[in-house]
Amino acid sequence: MGRPIELAVRIGWYIVREKYLRARKRFPLVTMLEPLEACNLACEGCGRIREYESVIHRTLSADECLAAVNESGAPIVSIAGGEPTIHPQIAEIVHRITEQKKFVYMCTNGLMMSKIMKEISPSKYFCWVVHLDGTGAAHDAAVSRKGVYQIAMKNAEKAIQAGYRVCSNTTLFRGSNPEDLHALFRMCSDMGFEGCMVSPAYDYQAVPNQQLFLTRQQAISVFKQVLSTDHQSGIKFYNNPLFLQFLRGERNYKTCTAWSNPTYTIMGWRKPCYPLAEGHTQRLSDLMEDDLWQRYGNAEKNPRCANCMMHCGYESATIFGALSSPRDALDLVRSGAITKSGITAA
Repeated sequence: MGRPIELAVRIGWYIVREKYLRARKRFPLVTMLEPLEACNLACEGCGRIREYESVIHRTLSADECLAAVNESGAPIVSIAGGEPTIHPQIAEIVHRITEQKKFVYMCTNGLMMSKIMKEISPSKYFCWVVHLDGTGAAHDAAVSRKGVYQIAMKNAEKAIQAGYRVCSNTTLFRGSNPEDLHALFRMCSDMGFEGCMVSPAYDYQAVPNQQLFLTRQQAISVFKQVLSTDHQSGIKFYNNPLFLQFLRGERNYKTCTAWSNPTYTIMGWRKPCYPLAEGHTQRLSDLMEDDLWQRYGNAEKNPRCANCMMHCGYESATIFGALSSPRDALDLVRSGAITKSGITAA
């Protein structure tokens, strides 16, 4: 099952309606939903299991999840965490969202996929996003457990054969091996993945080992190798071409548009954005205010934004930037990238 045409039509109409007909300066493109922060892995570079350590036992109910999705109104919902497949109501949450014909992308480490596939049927409105940071030992080292890569790939293959939509998501850290990642992307593409997503990790302050993270200039240097056009033959990237150019340092954006990917957690909406939480709010409208974004969005406004190049802030920036550039807009339409803005989570 490939990327549905309906997704492109729905996103295109949604942007036109919100930006031009309703004249909204800021609005969500994707609801980033985290129904729990607990996980069956303890990856060294994960900020979530450390930031929410004191409330790691808590979960959102299906009703709470649907309330957040409806408050946002975005046509795409990215379900992450934590590991969403261990949530006891995850199938109900997915079913109730897809019944509204919203597109759900479930970010997972792949360990529990086979169990959840018994409860969630293949649908154009549902896509698995399997986290893969390399092949074999490279991925197992990244997630701090042996054997995870083999299980994740086996379950991904099973899902593809069963008719599910499947993507991969890869986070780059210091020491990421470009040749190994080329092999991973080609393997996923050959297996029938809908596409491979990439992003540098965010330098969460809660993570003890800060040496894991790349500075912005280091990330650009690595992505020039990882995304070299010499190695892209046969590889299907899910990120849009403008974002890939941004990662390679070939284009720049004055500020991110992370407000387009608001994140709802067990504590409420993360404020201001997915990677950075200075607090939480119970009102989504608080995340759209001018005062907030005068303090965040680039290094000049906030030093904690200095190294961020994450797709949840900058892939959507490519979309909004293209609205005022016919050439960029044409590139996005040709690539089908209007369907992919900001759906990923780290």
